[in-house]
Amino acid sequence: MPGEPTKPRGRDAASLQGEASGTLPQAKTSTADDIAAFVARARAMSPHAPGAKGRMIFALDATMSRQPTWDMACALQADMFREAASLGSLDIRLVYYRGFNECRASSWISDSTKLAGLMSKIDCRGGNTQIGKVLTEARREAAASGVRAVVFVGDAMEEKVDELCAKAGELGMLKVPVFMFQEGHDAVAEQAFREIARLTGGAWCRFDPGAAAQLRELLRAAAAYAAGGREALLKLAKTASGAALLIGQMK
Repeated sequence: MPGEPTKPRGRDAASLQGEASGTLPQAKTSTADDIAAFVARARAMSPHAPGAKGRMIFALDATMSRQPTWDMACALQADMFREAASLGSLDIRLVYYRGFNECRASSWISDSTKLAGLMSKIDCRGGNTQIGKVLTEARREAAASGVRAVVFVGDAMEEKVDELCAKAGELGMLKVPVFMFQEGHDAVAEQAFREIARLTGGAWCRFDPGAAAQLRELLRAAAAYAAGGREALLKLAKTASGAALLIGQMK
């Protein structure tokens, strides 16, 4: 809970070797030629081609105040796999930040039990937001292996918004939508999250603190898009409010 020290649950992230790939590298400034070459490589991989396996980055703010939502996301992540299973398949890469300058990523995971086990070993720690590193990692993975969508769950933004928007714009060039799911009503976060979503062709949605049903619907909708593309999201939107919210904003 906010204001109280969190208790480590099992090993901390620093000892998750083999399960997480470690601290993400610092971003470097790209030249116009670098960006053009990157876009060409990523598009050549055709992650949206028919029959291609869906890949989604699942990014979460793991700073100290986020512990209740982290636990909730851990409980709900299996719903993403179940939704994707009805459409094909889905690999998820968990990315999270917490503490002082700590931002980590897992390997690609295709099993909800494995992802839940990994998440259960991570405790939230105080620190500032590192959304820029999340977007940089998404860009790197889009070039390396193809990414259909990025999901981010958080409640704050403490970075330079113009720098975040530049990174978001690069993802938009690659047609990798970012779904920004905001907990609570922080106005600064909302402005930044909305702009990141707009620049990537994704969507911004708010959910109330502790509202598991709302977050579940949003995660299911994002997984549907990652596994089956826009057509799958349109189909789900006929019966699910979360999908309708996303499709209503996407370009």
